[in-house]
Amino acid sequence: MDRNLALEIVKEQLTEHRYEHTLGVAQTSIELAERYDANVKKAELAAIFHDYAKFRPKEEMKQIIIEQQMPQDLLEHGTELWHAPVGAYLVENEVGITDQNVLQAIRFHTSGHEHMTILDKVVFLADYIEPGRKFPGVEEVRELARKDINKAIVLCLQNTMIFLLKKRVTIYPDTLNTYNTLLKQMKKGGS
Repeated sequence: MDRNLALEIVKEQLTEHRYEHTLGVAQTSIELAERYDANVKKAELAAIFHDYAKFRPKEEMKQIIIEQQMPQDLLEHGTELWHAPVGAYLVENEVGITDQNVLQAIRFHTSGHEHMTILDKVVFLADYIEPGRKFPGVEEVRELARKDINKAIVLCLQNTMIFLLKKRVTIYPDTLNTYNTLLKQMKKGGS
């Protein structure tokens, strides 16, 4: 899909602030994809559509999760997670993007998963470190992203889990499993 058409489609779904975030995620995804040898076009496309469902009504997202038999444990955790898997479904069914690699990167951009591809990692990390993000710890993750994508994601997940723990909310199992898997892989690799 042409970049301009993709941006036109997604802009209708987002607030101006979220659209600016999306542009930042797209540019950061391109940079990370080039650095870590991921498919640049797929990374950009997944980044453009990563928040496609962000502003859909919660009840609509809940119904899609139920009707499409997505993991039901999503309903037991924060609604902030819902837009990722619902977005992948809607991007496929409303926009017509069928590339499973792109859809998977959208589906897991908030939680991660145990068997992340380099494309998944690029979009996940780009969403966290895009230039418009301003919060404690983001600069350290940005710095690590220039050197080691796995270390950067581990720190990103660590920061996220600490934030959730301080808020006394549950941590989605895929997030914890992603952290554990990457940490084990890094230890095996000597990192």
